[in-house]
Amino acid sequence: MPGNQGGGARVEGRLGLAELAEAVTGGAVDTVVVAMTDMQGRLQGKRVDAHFFLEEVAEHATEACNYLLAVDVEMNTVPGYALTSWERGYGDFVMRPDLGSLRALPWHEKTVFCHADPTFADGRPVEPSPRRILARQVARLAERGLTGLAGTELEFLVFEESYEEAWRRGYRELTPANSYNVDYSILGTSRIEGLLGRIRREMRAAGMQVESLKGECNRGQHEIAFRYDELLAKADEHVVYKTGAKEIAATEGRSITFMAKFDEREGNSCHIHLSLRGPSGEPVLAGEGGHQLSETGRHVLAGLVATLADFTLLLAPNVNSYKRFSPGSFAPTAVAWGPDNRTCAYRVVGEGPSLRFECRVPGGDVNPYLALAALVAGCLHGLDERLPLPEPVSGNAYTAGLERLPATLGGAARRFGESAVARAALGDEVVEHYANMAAVELAAFESTVTDWERVRSFERL
Repeated sequence: MPGNQGGGARVEGRLGLAELAEAVTGGAVDTVVVAMTDMQGRLQGKRVDAHFFLEEVAEHATEACNYLLAVDVEMNTVPGYALTSWERGYGDFVMRPDLGSLRALPWHEKTVFCHADPTFADGRPVEPSPRRILARQVARLAERGLTGLAGTELEFLVFEESYEEAWRRGYRELTPANSYNVDYSILGTSRIEGLLGRIRREMRAAGMQVESLKGECNRGQHEIAFRYDELLAKADEHVVYKTGAKEIAATEGRSITFMAKFDEREGNSCHIHLSLRGPSGEPVLAGEGGHQLSETGRHVLAGLVATLADFTLLLAPNVNSYKRFSPGSFAPTAVAWGPDNRTCAYRVVGEGPSLRFECRVPGGDVNPYLALAALVAGCLHGLDERLPLPEPVSGNAYTAGLERLPATLGGAARRFGESAVARAALGDEVVEHYANMAAVELAAFESTVTDWERVRSFERL
């Protein structure tokens, strides 16, 4: 299903509105999934008859309950949000389709996907919407003649059990698709190439440019990498891929998890590679200065380091996210940067035009829109304030005695809520909204009795 993306080269899997109309008339498409991304990074919306989409939704939009940006992961209505509540009646958002985002969903028969942006009835944007938050930061870059490029590297665990069976087992005693560490192992990835190959091929057919697949350290752990893209496009791809990979696994009778820390072994990371281009598309981070950084590159990296603790909440948004951060785990614990140093929160990789900054903080549970917005806000803080770059770490950042990342969701939420940089970049409304999201998660976690407590306490205490 070839298409035209933004008026440029034709991209397999991408469609324009005229091509969608032709496909619908010819019977190749009968469904359009219209969805927004919620606070947790999940796609929420509805399946629309393709004829109705063309006749009504494409021009006039559709609706969805505004509680989609005011619930927890269980879809429970929770207090504390200024955006909506029982007192305000939980009305509708207008879901305005982004017609430039149309893409095939080849793992579903005759189906196309379209991202939507929630607005109020009077057309005002919904500021806490993750896609809106990132779009505002992209606009701030553009004001300075800059464009951001990013790649997100999502790790996941594959289990032999279906999602339904995993649920029935309480997610205990599941069978990993690989029995041992298959990091870089060709044999290990070959063992489940039927599933992994299907995911790769169907993501390409959905308009994503696959780069590579590799095994990872935990049992059944793998990573598929896609080519970098502009920030909003990359976040859009990220959420479609994450949902699609789960859906494909489900049709194969298997399950996939992207949770940051499933067990005591290695967690699922989502390393984010970030670079910036100037007005003519030229790379601006590399130069002849120290560590091959330009003056712009030094200020940008300084801003990322200086604001890392302030924005950790948007990079590690869940209670479970913080279980990854332990010494010697390849997940960072210190606010540090270093050239090609995997013990640091920021790793400088590549050289010349390919030089970029890898943020190693996020896990597979990250909301890509929020994470990329946080990174851009950090970049611009460093540029605007012309911050000096601290010294790099060339050895073990775990033992370097540096400032630590927030160690808990509560600590990250306090830092975020108190951050003048976050409030200046994102706005008070957004900061309060996501600080409340953290408070809701913490309240739920702290009232839950865990298996760990039962094992330690049932008989022996």
